[in-house]
Amino acid sequence: MRKLSTRAMQTAFKVRRTTLIVDLGDVRSVLSSAPRAGGITRARYILNHQVAAKQLGRDDRRMGAGARCADPARTLSKLATSLGIHDKFVGLMTAVSLADLVTVREAYGQIWVEGFVTVGISNAVRAGDPVTPRQRTYSGAHPGTINLILVTNARLSAAAMVGMVQVATEAKTAVLLRAKVKSWTGGSWATGTGTDAVVVVSGSGPPMRYSGTHTTLGELVGRAIGRAVTEGLARYVRWHHRCKPCSGVKDP
Repeated sequence: MRKLSTRAMQTAFKVRRTTLIVDLGDVRSVLSSAPRAGGITRARYILNHQVAAKQLGRDDRRMGAGARCADPARTLSKLATSLGIHDKFVGLMTAVSLADLVTVREAYGQIWVEGFVTVGISNAVRAGDPVTPRQRTYSGAHPGTINLILVTNARLSAAAMVGMVQVATEAKTAVLLRAKVKSWTGGSWATGTGTDAVVVVSGSGPPMRYSGTHTTLGELVGRAIGRAVTEGLARYVRWHHRCKPCSGVKDP
């Protein structure tokens, strides 16, 4: 097996007032499913803001989480202004403590990938499960989102950006299946959560047309997300064991 480099993170980031701020250093191409500036855009910053579980969003409201942010995009815009961020940004929300943020780096040759990952699984679900199941086992009082932020120095084609989302999702799902995380519907193993989000940031380095699992870039993405979700899941389980007397959340 070839040796992969795991040097210190190259992407600038900090946590300020319960918000992860990833500073890309310049405006870069971004593809994401984020609630603020999702889709294909150009941005200087990526934010992942920690909120109370009751504020997460529309999907959580349907599942009984209670109060929510009426407009996550507007909330994130106001947050950015309060943090002194005026350049273009992509914004995410999570109920997972940023104390449990996982950072990861994988590199080979001139290509590197870095990840910023938060993991919660209280609303874990299997793709294809009913939106309104007969029996609900989800408790909206606990963290339940997996947010994946991937930054690479590779200059990605649109297809390669989509490919990175695909590989990252496969890697995340592989970890959940290996850990036998159950869907909150109670009927099957989970493939993700109902509020997951992913962000892919392109660079200005070596051009990449493709990023599937037969490519070096795809290998790096799979390794990075596999390691990060595994570590994030372990931290979530440790947190939930500490809170078990009051949480009522079952082991995954």
